[in-house]
Amino acid sequence: MNEIWTEKYRPKNLDDVVGQKHVTERLKAYVSSRNMPHLLFTGPAGTGKTTCSLALAKSMFGDEWKGNFIELNASDERGIDVVRGKIKEFARTAPLGGAEFKIIFMDEADALTSDAQAALRRTMEKFSGICRFILSCNYSSKIIDPIQSRCAVFRFKPLSADEVREFLQTIINKENVDIDEDAMNGLVHVARGDMRRAVNSLQVAASLGKKIDLDVIYQTTGMANPQAVKEMIETALNGNFIKARDMLDDIMITFGLSGQDIIKQIHATFFDLSITDAEKVRFMDKTGEIEFRIVEGSNERIQLEALLAYLVMLGGKSR
Repeated sequence: MNEIWTEKYRPKNLDDVVGQKHVTERLKAYVSSRNMPHLLFTGPAGTGKTTCSLALAKSMFGDEWKGNFIELNASDERGIDVVRGKIKEFARTAPLGGAEFKIIFMDEADALTSDAQAALRRTMEKFSGICRFILSCNYSSKIIDPIQSRCAVFRFKPLSADEVREFLQTIINKENVDIDEDAMNGLVHVARGDMRRAVNSLQVAASLGKKIDLDVIYQTTGMANPQAVKEMIETALNGNFIKARDMLDDIMITFGLSGQDIIKQIHATFFDLSITDAEKVRFMDKTGEIEFRIVEGSNERIQLEALLAYLVMLGGKSR
């Protein structure tokens, strides 16, 4: 298992990209016309932004794609010097192999400083005749308006559970992975629309060299079993604070989670509880308060136990 599966099974062309059909259809039109504007890809992590950029370059340039495509990560090189240096140097050279233009792909462009974005704006304009930019970001609001107005914006959405499941099944079949159905459902739950997280989680679990079950999935992904979290909350609502506290200890030790990790899972779980909407509203309000305290530096064990104590009182009032 020497290869990273996210790279080994990365789609090679736009037709193979999972989901995002509303994006790939427009990109294929650019390939057909042999022309494209500057592009801005925005959306959550692991939804295909980098994959679409690579597939577009390969479809546009064929075998010459490596000479006409450069990938930069703005989180590593985020200052104005990289715009004035590396980007300008690549942008001013002529395309290879008779291509109409070259492509500069800048990943995590929302990490660029405001000065670097201002310099990039002028560079995009000056070299647009022989160079096109593809900017990728998680939050388009962090990209300055002058750059957004120069780009065609593509918004990527989280992948559906069926899309994640289908792609994982392809890898499972090719790699002869032994996994049960509950574990597959757990992988899809852990991914939450992020294909990269799903594939990486599958590879880590498969590297253990045994049949993959649900416990293996949650232990290798840094998440607690949602059923264990739900049982802890229900125990507190039933008035048994000491048992709920012991269950909290087991979850934190077994899965090695921080307070912020657990509070996120508690938030995701309480919608499944058999309590009234009014109680869910109070629970949500208290959970948000506890999460804020933890982020601000308060002792996470004290705050989580305070949340369990609140649930004990909330359950007592409802009876």
